[in-house]
Amino acid sequence: MKTTESNSLYDGLEQMSALELVQGINAEDAKVAAAVASKLSEISSFVEALVDRMKDGGRLFYIGAGTSGRLGILDASECPPTFGVDHETVIGLIAGGDSAIRKAVERAEDDWDGAWKDLAPYGLTEKDTLVGIAASGTTPYVIGGVKRACQEGLLTACITCNTESVLAQAVEHPIEVVVGPEFVTGSTRMKSGTAQKMVLNMISTSAMILLGKVQGNKMVDMQLSNDKLIARGTRMIVESTKVTLEYAEMMLLKHGSVRAAVHEIQSTHEQE
Repeated sequence: MKTTESNSLYDGLEQMSALELVQGINAEDAKVAAAVASKLSEISSFVEALVDRMKDGGRLFYIGAGTSGRLGILDASECPPTFGVDHETVIGLIAGGDSAIRKAVERAEDDWDGAWKDLAPYGLTEKDTLVGIAASGTTPYVIGGVKRACQEGLLTACITCNTESVLAQAVEHPIEVVVGPEFVTGSTRMKSGTAQKMVLNMISTSAMILLGKVQGNKMVDMQLSNDKLIARGTRMIVESTKVTLEYAEMMLLKHGSVRAAVHEIQSTHEQE
């Protein structure tokens, strides 16, 4: 039996108090970080290969169904505002299309050719990378997509929560994070989903740092999409250049990013 389908370590859940339930869930969640930590070598190896392709103009694609698909879309959608990359740099796709983000689409995950059809409009090349996300490691939509990607010369990886799955065997960089039985038997939106999110955070954040999208520890290319981020960017500029808050904000709004504003201020000072 797959680990993701194995019986919960807890029983009689409906008889537990609210405190007992959250204690049990928390105890299981505490196991996730250790499971992810055991796969850091595999994760970092994939990130290095990914960055090599992205430096050459490649893009990163995530595919998944259900919770796995939603997590990929979440990670991809956060890259433009966080790191200032184009919306076509990191792309997440879910079985059943965008409507499946909110409402499950029956049997969409069982379509072996579905992922490649969904990817076709993006004109994939050998520079691109495809990550299949599936807790079970058996989702046809995901397996079919990565197998075709391998045939077409893309870099492939997967994030799964079972060992020796068909999905892991189909990719170059399998990342198998086994978190044990779920608190509610088979509910992989719980520990498995948490593990997948942690790995996705590592992949996208590490890749963007290695691509030069962070300086020191600051998001110098973040999009200025609200007052909070404008205020944050202004403080970054003040810390880097020692100019006044008013001047920093003016330069930030004029140049559109912390990086560009700091560069202009420093260049001006050097000329004086």
